Amino acid sequence: MSALDGNAAAGLLRDVFGVEMTTALGECAHCGRRARLAETVSFLRGPGVVLRCRTCASIVVVVTEVRGTNCVDVSGLRDLEVSRV
Repeated sequence: MSALDGNAAAGLLRDVFGVEMTTALGECAHCGRRARLAETVSFLRGPGVVLRCRTCASIVVVVTEVRGTNCVDVSGLRDLEVSRV
């Protein structure tokens, strides 16, 4: 499975959250790294989209589709700051 940066998931994140999310600042719940979601490592070809922390490789965001509904798990984030510019 090829790893890309978080920008590869930009369209899906915008569809799910309704705003540009690659510029959102998140804090990894495992190691505490604060970074833009664009700086995560993304995996797009699994049963869902997985974003991992670039520092500790912990999963920070998972988006899966179940019966036509996007399900989002952000439990790997301690904090998420979205700017509405």
